[in-house]
Amino acid sequence: MRSLKEISMDNKIVETIESLGLSCKAVEAARLVIEDDEIQAIQDYSNTVSIKRLGYNDHGPVHMRTVAYNAVVMMGLLRNAKIQTSLETEDCGCFEDSLVAVILAGFLHDIGMSLGRQNHEMHSAYMAYPLLDRILTQIYTDVQRRVMVRSLALEGIAGHMGNRQVYSLEAGVVLIADGCDMTKGRARIPMHLLSAPKVGDIHKYSANSIEEVKLSPGQERPIRIVVEMSSEVGLFQVEEVLLGKIAASPAKGYVELYAMVQEHESKRYL
Repeated sequence: MRSLKEISMDNKIVETIESLGLSCKAVEAARLVIEDDEIQAIQDYSNTVSIKRLGYNDHGPVHMRTVAYNAVVMMGLLRNAKIQTSLETEDCGCFEDSLVAVILAGFLHDIGMSLGRQNHEMHSAYMAYPLLDRILTQIYTDVQRRVMVRSLALEGIAGHMGNRQVYSLEAGVVLIADGCDMTKGRARIPMHLLSAPKVGDIHKYSANSIEEVKLSPGQERPIRIVVEMSSEVGLFQVEEVLLGKIAASPAKGYVELYAMVQEHESKRYL
């Protein structure tokens, strides 16, 4: 069963997709993945393993929805700036095909956490394959286009950690969208459960100081990312996580990145 937070995120995702004025495919993809009981169950269990077994932050349904939402927002900003996706530049598909792939990658990118942290992005990819097939078969009658969108979504899933090279703009957007979900809400439960210090705790403390990550049109580039934090410990999250993911992304040249501690001047990274 979806929580109120998940329902709220689902509504935001669908409304944002609808605001782009496309046909029905992207909205249909979002609704299908939202209403899929198996996907909901694997997202929930991924979070159980991440938080309760491993002591990591949120890698469940709220996080995966947040990444999908971030990706949709960034895709819209790129479209408004007349930046073509990889499918468009290669004359393989349209913007909406790219958006479908990005939405599905966002919703499924961390389901491999249900097996554990190591290589979870590759576990996510093979676990997502039959789920993608089931959803895309309901959206596309054209086999060529279905296969293409599936491959693009799998690239976004397998590449979201930034430790293997991705080549499409779409996968690059998923990579950055994942890095942007680092607000204190992701660390709330692990911080509450924390008992004894251990290696990796800096990620929880750092994320706990991130108040908000804002996505908007940039002044010089299509996408402006502003990370607002309550203390400088949040800079660890920006410099060690988000900045690295942006650097590894084919969308890097389209992003401005700022970080600021409340009531202090912002620092520009990109």
